[in-house]
Amino acid sequence: MARDNGIEARALAREFKGGIRAVDGIDLHVAPGEIYGFLGPNGAGKSTTVHMLTTLLPPTSGTARVAGFDVVRQGAQVRSAIGAALQEAALDNFLTGREHMHLQGGMHGLSRAERERRGEELLARVGLSEAADRKVGGYSGGMKRRLDLALALVHRPSILFLDEPTTGLDPQSRAALWDEVERLAKQQGVTVFLTTQYLEEADQLADRVGIIDHGRIVAEGTPDELKAEIGGSTVEAVPAQGSSRDAVEAVLGRFGEPVPTQRESVAVRLTDSTADLGDVVRALDGHGVDVAQIQLHTPTLDDVFLEKTGRSLEGAGDDGREEPRREAARR
Repeated sequence: MARDNGIEARALAREFKGGIRAVDGIDLHVAPGEIYGFLGPNGAGKSTTVHMLTTLLPPTSGTARVAGFDVVRQGAQVRSAIGAALQEAALDNFLTGREHMHLQGGMHGLSRAERERRGEELLARVGLSEAADRKVGGYSGGMKRRLDLALALVHRPSILFLDEPTTGLDPQSRAALWDEVERLAKQQGVTVFLTTQYLEEADQLADRVGIIDHGRIVAEGTPDELKAEIGGSTVEAVPAQGSSRDAVEAVLGRFGEPVPTQRESVAVRLTDSTADLGDVVRALDGHGVDVAQIQLHTPTLDDVFLEKTGRSLEGAGDDGREEPRREAARR
């Protein structure tokens, strides 16, 4: 393991034709052995950042050092220190999983015996031992993602880049990949740079999270720190048919500050720590205001993203895990 397996970037930027700045002067510091979650919607600059840090794309300006090496001047050293599983897996449908591992090991200079040992070890770790001699063209999407992760680990990298690694995976495959990422960081000290659109993924895995929007980092900190910045719980109500939205806003406004929503609802962040959903319901009843639905939920990373960017992240709640954290009452 390399002694310096951190990531540093200063004013890192990438501009494409037409003056489009996909990454607009970001600063990054990822400590050795840390899992860093990089959140953002499609087009925010996540993948472009990863491509620069992995030497696949030169920055327009700024600097970056990965494992202590400059990504522009010392690209070969960077590539020898990192593993990368990007969105588009470079797999050959006509090769087997075992053949992929053998080929990858050879490219990294492993001896034949070491290639075989390492290949068997990693195929077992990602749950592909039984499918090792099947052609990859017959693999499911989840199997291909797991093989791509195994290939990224062949040479025992000190830094691992994962660009939306669980997109499209079933819950079981996603959980298995989470376990492996956590094991690599906690037991082997591998630094993990993880881009994702799944909020639960970042909340579960990341030691720290950075949120990028329009090429700029708009928030950074531990998941708990970012959620604490948002403040108290939020009450959200959907006016019933025939009810006045203004009337709902007036009642809820007594309990907190308005917050933006993505639906035809009204939401406020509670400023009175003693107030609860029952107090709000009684106030609505007392003013004769009907609502179709009312919810109370504690701050989540989706709330953080909404607060910082004015919109929700596409992956928020896609797997159905966000809603159970909310208390809902229908009237």
